[in-house]
Amino acid sequence: MTDKLLILTTTGSDSEAGKIATALVERRLAACVNIIPKIKSVYRWQYGVESAEEFLLVIKTLKAQEEQVQSAVRELHSYELPECIAIAIESGSAEYLEWIADSVK
Repeated sequence: MTDKLLILTTTGSDSEAGKIATALVERRLAACVNIIPKIKSVYRWQYGVESAEEFLLVIKTLKAQEEQVQSAVRELHSYELPECIAIAIESGSAEYLEWIADSVK
């Protein structure tokens, strides 16, 4: 197990995805954010089932920055309840994992 995380969130637009991704990298809260365009999400919201086209952000960061990443996502996001799910990176290329650590505060 490493101290690296993938944090997932979705947005409703490409411009919002880009804004959040850029801010996280500029603030050194993430080493990299992949934006996967035009996914179809089906979800329960309030009293019904809804669907939407969204953009998935895959945020590479450190466990120590998890709370700050979540806080920044809430600050920058237009959704009332933005998704913010952290997945531990069990292992990976030593050089890539070192790059994540070097890129994040």
